[in-house]
Amino acid sequence: MIEKSITTKIQVCDYIELLEDEKKLVDMAREATKSSYAPYSHFHVGAALLLDNGVMIKGANQENAAFAGTCGERSACYNAGANYPGVPIAKIAVTAFHDGDFVEDPCSPCGVCRQALLEFEKVADKPMKVLLAGRSRVFILDSVADLLPLCFKEF
Repeated sequence: MIEKSITTKIQVCDYIELLEDEKKLVDMAREATKSSYAPYSHFHVGAALLLDNGVMIKGANQENAAFAGTCGERSACYNAGANYPGVPIAKIAVTAFHDGDFVEDPCSPCGVCRQALLEFEKVADKPMKVLLAGRSRVFILDSVADLLPLCFKEF
């Protein structure tokens, strides 16, 4: 038997240390939480994308009584795919609002969103930078693949 370790490089910084376009992306994700519809979980997720063509798109989670809603990350990606087909996503910012404030620690996408994001990254054949924003601290990953190291990639 061989034992292997999987490690993920994550940069940790404060919001004020971000590049200007990254601050704008995080701000847009925070703004997107206001359009979240989360009457059941009360957990409002906002996402914002920067496309390679410079367009910025936001998305927010949308719940329903059948618990078959859509997460903020997929909401944004599907918007991009429908309106800008074939344009790669350069960066994504994700944040969450709960109990009257943004979450203290950065919130990571669920497994379904990780797979969806990974497929957008794979089709584009280039990494998508990931910004996970808490109240003041931000985790930065170089690629969606870093969020899902043992991913399903036979598609």
